[in-house]
Amino acid sequence: MHALDWVVVGVFFLVMIGIGIYSYTKNHSSDDFFVGGGKVPWWLSGVSHHVSGHSGVVFVAYAGIAYTYGITIYFWWAVAIGLALLVTAKWVAPRWPRLREKLGIQSPTEYMALRFGLPAQQVTAWTGVLIKLLDIGAKWASMGILLSGFTGLPIWTGIILSGAVSLIYVAIGGLWADLVTDFVQFIVQLIAGIVIFVGVFSYLGGPSSLITMWGDLPEGHASPFNGSYTPLWIFLFIIVKFFDYSGGNWNLAARFISTPNGDDAKKAARLSAVLYFVWPLLIFLPMVAAPLIFPDLTDPAQQLYPMLTTTFMPAGLVGLVLAALFASTMGMTVSDINALTAVVQRDILPTMNKKFKEIKNDTGKQSLLIARLLTILFTILTITVGLNQERFGGVIGLIITWFSALVGPMAVPLIFGQFSRFKYSNGPVAIYSILSGVIGFAITQLTNIIPADIATAFPLLVTLIVFFLGGYINKKRGLEVSAEVDELLNYLATGKNDTIKEENKTVNM
Repeated sequence: MHALDWVVVGVFFLVMIGIGIYSYTKNHSSDDFFVGGGKVPWWLSGVSHHVSGHSGVVFVAYAGIAYTYGITIYFWWAVAIGLALLVTAKWVAPRWPRLREKLGIQSPTEYMALRFGLPAQQVTAWTGVLIKLLDIGAKWASMGILLSGFTGLPIWTGIILSGAVSLIYVAIGGLWADLVTDFVQFIVQLIAGIVIFVGVFSYLGGPSSLITMWGDLPEGHASPFNGSYTPLWIFLFIIVKFFDYSGGNWNLAARFISTPNGDDAKKAARLSAVLYFVWPLLIFLPMVAAPLIFPDLTDPAQQLYPMLTTTFMPAGLVGLVLAALFASTMGMTVSDINALTAVVQRDILPTMNKKFKEIKNDTGKQSLLIARLLTILFTILTITVGLNQERFGGVIGLIITWFSALVGPMAVPLIFGQFSRFKYSNGPVAIYSILSGVIGFAITQLTNIIPADIATAFPLLVTLIVFFLGGYINKKRGLEVSAEVDELLNYLATGKNDTIKEENKTVNM
């Protein structure tokens, strides 16, 4: 890269750190650090939800898929998420800030102690922490691969560089720093995406090439369904993404929790959905067209996006594109770490040590200090996973094989536990459903008896069956649901309930 490109990247990193320092003054307690005090505007939450929902993986693993299979990547990834979010906006998003209003939650799993009991909450929290470590590690790895493609530097260099900068600004500024940098990062991504888009299609012959290129692409590249991405696979993937983007992915739940009320959370989800329908077209269309420009790439996942950028971008703008890629990864990983830390501080540590239970109820600087220390610790742990990503099947293996398959079992009780319709699915049912999903995942990894079309969604489907069946059996047996749980579920559905006792304002485990 040209020296000017490195200057652009350096300025970007300095801006990120500066935002973290600026956001320092907004944090007075863990409530500010983890959920922005519940005062985040819906438009900022929506943009952040979108930016936090994808990373450099889009420009590595998904770039390889776009090059190899064509436009199907837009349909099974971007459209799938957009459709899932429209459902989320209607039924799930408004419930998250209502949980914060009534129970004072700062982490997505915190309410589960009241809803399902402490054992079910702990199973969910521990399972989620383990898979988030893998997920975040994959995103650091994707950044290292991208930097290597641009500069030839070792992969570990990009992992350490992006991790170190992220560590500084999120540990200082918490969620507010994450939200503001997400917005700045989205602007940077948008500019870089437009420049790449214009450059590629100008080279191919101008705007008309957007229509004429499809006949020149390899067979199947113009189809929404190509290769292993069949209609059944995509349909099941939409179901997986519903649970993922409605809150099973904790950092995305935090975006809804941090909004002032249910209506604002609904607007945030809809904005994120619209962005998923529109913005990925700018990203993926140049990748889909790439076989017409670079017909013989041997490793498109690692080669494609750096080649597109260095071919069509002048000095300085290459640095802008690389900054956008850093932005994409850092936006998601930092928000993930913030949510993961909230779960550990609020839900896991208080059950292990009385001192941490006291800190949880602290509203001042002590809880904030622990939040920052845990953020540093988990950032280091996820960087370590990223440095060892090949042991887990590489970036695609970590994101699709591990995270996408395991997030469903963890998310089913977390999401459906907020609905009165499933109130008879109690703590034991929640635990059995999660464990059955994990067993389902093991079956897909150790045997070949599950068809490829449903392998990724199979653990989720098993979890759903056990969760529904367990609730049905409990209902038939005459299980009594506590008045507290009944009241809470009614409030989550309507936002109108004044009878929950004040002592439940904060759930103490």
